[in-house]
Amino acid sequence: MLDDLDDLFALYCDPDVRKYIPDAPRNFEETREELEWHMNGHPKYPELGLWATIHKETNMFIGRCGLLPSMIDGQNEVEVAYLISKAFWGQGLGTEAAQAILKYGFEKLNLHRLICLIERENLASINVAKKIGMTFEKEGKDETGPFLLYSINKPPVPMANQREISRP
Repeated sequence: MLDDLDDLFALYCDPDVRKYIPDAPRNFEETREELEWHMNGHPKYPELGLWATIHKETNMFIGRCGLLPSMIDGQNEVEVAYLISKAFWGQGLGTEAAQAILKYGFEKLNLHRLICLIERENLASINVAKKIGMTFEKEGKDETGPFLLYSINKPPVPMANQREISRP
C-alpha cells in the first residue's frame, strides 16, 4: 500500500540494509515504482510479489518479504525474499518472515520447490535460509552478480490412514 512508501524508502536508504540487494531502488521515485508494481502483482505470476512486513507488537512497518519469480540457468524458480529493518536485526524476525513465506508457498500456492539467492558475504541471510530448512545447492551468476543458491523441496505429504499390509 502506498502508505508504506516513506517507510520502504527509508529502509532502502540504509546502506547496511541494501548492502546485499544490488537491484534495490536507488531513489524515492524508483521505490514508488517498485511498490506500485508489487501492489498490482506480477503480470505473469500475480500470486507472487513482495509484501509489507509488519511488527506484531507495534504494528510498525519493518521490512518487506515475499515470493519472486526467477529464471536460473533456464529454469523457472521461485525465490523466498526477506528484508528487515536494521533496528530489528538479531531478533529472529527475518527467520520468522521467511518461514511464513515458505509455508505460504508450499501450502497455499502448492509450489514444489523454493530457493534463496544470497551473496556469499551475507552470512545473516545464509543462516536464515539454513534455519528454514534450505541447503546449499550451487554457486551462480546473473545480471546482478554472483550468488549462492539455497533450495528446499516441498516435503512429501504423509498418506493418511495408510495401513501396512502383512504378508502371510
